[in-house]
Amino acid sequence: MAASPFTPAAEGLRVAVKLTPKASRDRVEGLQPEADGSVALKVSVTAVPEDGKANAALVKLLAKEWRVPKSAIAILHGATDRRKTLLIGGDAGQLRPRLEEWMEKLP
Repeated sequence: MAASPFTPAAEGLRVAVKLTPKASRDRVEGLQPEADGSVALKVSVTAVPEDGKANAALVKLLAKEWRVPKSAIAILHGATDRRKTLLIGGDAGQLRPRLEEWMEKLP
């Protein structure tokens, strides 16, 4: 199995994300290798990193992509950093296969 940004957790599924604010458009760009050998989901948003606007745009974009409610996505770590850990609330056993399938369609 290829490296994945998704990690099962008791509350749902954790997702490693690298966010680029002030981009030309909102999009999920694919996977990015990290220094520790893991991978993160690379996401760009047009919003500026002020007053949580970029974080809100990130949650909105991923909720739409993954077809989950925005309220199901929380930022666990990195609210003021480009590298973030998100939590998608729900059953990890059901979420992970669906998101792995979604990830296969990424560029």
